[in-house]
Amino acid sequence: MRKFINYLKESYTELTKKVAWPSWEKLQSSALLVMVVTVLLAVVLFAIDFVFEQLMTLIYTL
Repeated sequence: MRKFINYLKESYTELTKKVAWPSWEKLQSSALLVMVVTVLLAVVLFAIDFVFEQLMTLIYTL
């Protein structure tokens, strides 16, 4: 049990004293970038899926 408590204390110290946390502005811009890339990727995947569906429909109706 002593090792676990020591681990928790060291983890807390590392997270509060040694980790360089990003600024609020940097965090917001990174989050915005992730959201934009996610939406763009969803649109691209939708387009690929739509084209493939149309192609398969065309092939199967021949």
